[in-house]
Formats: sequence, C-alpha cells, structure tokens
Amino acid sequence: MYKKILFCTDGSANSMCAQREAIKIARECGSKLYVLSVVDLTDEFEDLAPGLTEKMIAKAKEVVAGVAAAAKAAGVDAEGLVRDGEANRMILGAAKEAGAEAIMLGTHGRKGFMNAVMGSVTRKVIAEAPVPVIVVHSKFCAL
Repeated sequence: MYKKILFCTDGSANSMCAQREAIKIARECGSKLYVLSVVDLTDEFEDLAPGLTEKMIAKAKEVVAGVAAAAKAAGVDAEGLVRDGEANRMILGAAKEAGAEAIMLGTHGRKGFMNAVMGSVTRKVIAEAPVPVIVVHSKFCAL
C-alpha cells in the first residue's frame, strides 16, 4: 500500500499511541518508516533561555532514535529525522524530501480556546498535505 510513511512524534504519551499504529501499519505494508520530530521555538524563547533550542534538538534526537529502534525491533526499516522550524512546514517538507506516500501523526483533539491559541499542527498538515494523512486521536489510546 504505502512504501514510505512519515511518522511525526513529539515524544508525548499521545505520540506513543500513534507510534504503535505507525509501526503496525508500516510492518503490515512493508513500508519504510521515516520518524520526524520538529523543534518549533520562537526567537523569543531562545532569548529567554539561551541554548534551549539545542537542548530541545538533543531531546528530539533521543525521541526519534527511540522510535526508530522500536520500529527496527518490529522488523520495520526506519530512519530518523529532526527539523527546527514551523512544525507544519517542516512536516510537509520532510514528507516531500522522503517521498512519503502518507503522513501519520497523533492529535490531542483540543477544542475551543486551546486550539485557537496554539493552532493545530494536525489541522494545518491535513489542509496542505499532498498525500493521505493518518491521524490517531488520543482517545484511541484509551480503548
């Protein structure tokens, strides 16, 4: 079905649930799994906490390495990617670079004020992606 899947993670509990599904689908399809984590900090954050971006990038690399190792342990070819920038743009760019045929990510399903203030990376990716987007909602993990 999909030969290349881009899985986006932030290391959260919700991402862990989506990770299980990404590895499962990649294994069943015989897909290569590209694992992406994006560090999206503004210059203002860096001004307030010098070195924060580098620390966040290091943490993102750990998260990506862990997911890639779990995928490989399940027999899935996996490659880790870390990007620094606006999350939805980095996700779409990484998908294009990898030649991904699908993008997979989790969502918390926030509504109202939190979604308006924070925006929804998932919503933006769905709106702009040139390939199918598979979304794993956090409530799925509770089943």
